Amino acid sequence: MKAVKVLPKGQITIPKNIRKKFNINVGDPLLIQEKDDEIILKKTKTIFDYAGILPNVGLSISEIKDKIEMEIANENK
Repeated sequence: MKAVKVLPKGQITIPKNIRKKFNINVGDPLLIQEKDDEIILKKTKTIFDYAGILPNVGLSISEIKDKIEMEIANENK
């Protein structure tokens, strides 16, 4: 186990050996989960990870992402 320090903006640095072990790179999305008195980070996927797997709906992955973001923004108004 390794201790990390929380920086002024709430940021932490994930140690290099852990980033390497879990293949965590700059820009990768991570889920943060609370469980009792623990904080759990999990690597997750984005819509771009499903490129080529999703059915063709006549939109590019970027267009689908933009449409999803617009719908989420409209729901949060």
